[in-house]
Amino acid sequence: MLIAQLSDPHVREPGVRYQGVVDSNRMFAQALAHLDTLDRRPDLIVLTGDLVDHGRPAEYREVRRLLAATTTIPWLAMAGNHDEREAFRAAFHDQACLPREGPLHFCVDDHPVRIVAVDSCLPGLHHGQVDAAALAWLHDTLARQPNKPTLLMLHHPPFMSGIPYLDAYRCMDAEGLEAVVRAHPQVERVLCGHVHRSMLRRWAGTVVCTAPSTTTEICLQLHPDAAPASVVGPAGCLLHLWDPVHGMVSHVSHIGAFEGPYPFA
Repeated sequence: MLIAQLSDPHVREPGVRYQGVVDSNRMFAQALAHLDTLDRRPDLIVLTGDLVDHGRPAEYREVRRLLAATTTIPWLAMAGNHDEREAFRAAFHDQACLPREGPLHFCVDDHPVRIVAVDSCLPGLHHGQVDAAALAWLHDTLARQPNKPTLLMLHHPPFMSGIPYLDAYRCMDAEGLEAVVRAHPQVERVLCGHVHRSMLRRWAGTVVCTAPSTTTEICLQLHPDAAPASVVGPAGCLLHLWDPVHGMVSHVSHIGAFEGPYPFA
């Protein structure tokens, strides 16, 4: 099974640019089109949050239009801190796995790899947290299929990256989450968005992958006094390839036109 992970498109109303600078809608359309150029078509797209920038219904209408216009690959969407929970629920009312009230946790068990999403968002805040009720839901959900390979989706990374202006917005107080995940070794990956960069970390007995954004890239600055900064590009996505014999391998796939291909490897 091949799973494509797109994250943080920050779609705006038609004609409006993200942060007044970037045509995030066009870049999201390009990211979706990119998946159709791959030599193996993904079986599923997962969208790991911040689908829109302000949580407005008009932004969600544009997300749905872009998804309908550019891809026929099945997809699953989860919310990020820039999404508004009830507007998200209304926009994706036809995503049958979404609960009708409360946090937007869900589980999809229709594929060779199980997809579990935990809503780590705190309405009105940029950082994340997984409370006791969410931990209990996650434990019970994972316990129902202890032998099936599972991807856990979480918008906020549960670790320190070393980038000061990102670490202030991570998933806070993650010890309880770590304990639950560690108790369920079938979790092959924890897939996150939020940070607009690709990062890897060994955590809770598994691997956490953060996806690049389909729009801006947040700058890699490790000085503790570094000021927030972003650049436009390179946009990218992650591809997670599951094989029942060889397990899971994750790749970064850059989006754009590049020189080549040349006949060597």
